[in-house]
Amino acid sequence: MSFIDPYLKKSIDLAGALMGLFLLAPIYLLIVLWVWIVAGRPVLHWSRRVGKGNRVFLMPKIRTMREQAPQVASHLLADPQAHLLPGCRWIRGLSLDEIPQLWAVLCGSMSLVGPRPALFNQQDLISARTSKGIHVLLPGITGWAQIGGRDELSVDQKVEMDFFYLKNRNTWLDLIILFRTVSRVIGRKGISH
Repeated sequence: MSFIDPYLKKSIDLAGALMGLFLLAPIYLLIVLWVWIVAGRPVLHWSRRVGKGNRVFLMPKIRTMREQAPQVASHLLADPQAHLLPGCRWIRGLSLDEIPQLWAVLCGSMSLVGPRPALFNQQDLISARTSKGIHVLLPGITGWAQIGGRDELSVDQKVEMDFFYLKNRNTWLDLIILFRTVSRVIGRKGISH
């Protein structure tokens, strides 16, 4: 049975997002400058994502793909590398394009830990999550499925891992997910593009 104190989770989210923004600000500014040099504006991409209660919200990311890239999950692209901006493969590989999502955590549309928000057109993932009640959770920058395989997981596997998180979530599990996310990102595990 899961138990997570919503006030403690919110406090961890706010403290973690503020600390992350402070520590990552120099890296963020360098990446923004790079994207502006190689591609101009916009530097941020606002992706339409499905959040808590299946409400669509705009999730910020540093733009690493060309503006003409299709609005689909990047693992569904025939050749994701062809859509990348010059020099942005390492930015995506280290998930540095996700830094602006810390702002979404401060605004309350995301959490540090939860199921990754589906794209607005990923109906199979949205329907499967809704049928298992996962849609009641705030989406996260990272989650149980992120440390369990990320791009290597099928939709069914992601949903099962999200369901496990729904049923077993607690503060310790959130902290484990956060620490394991850092090690997986540094080791580039489960990232296909």
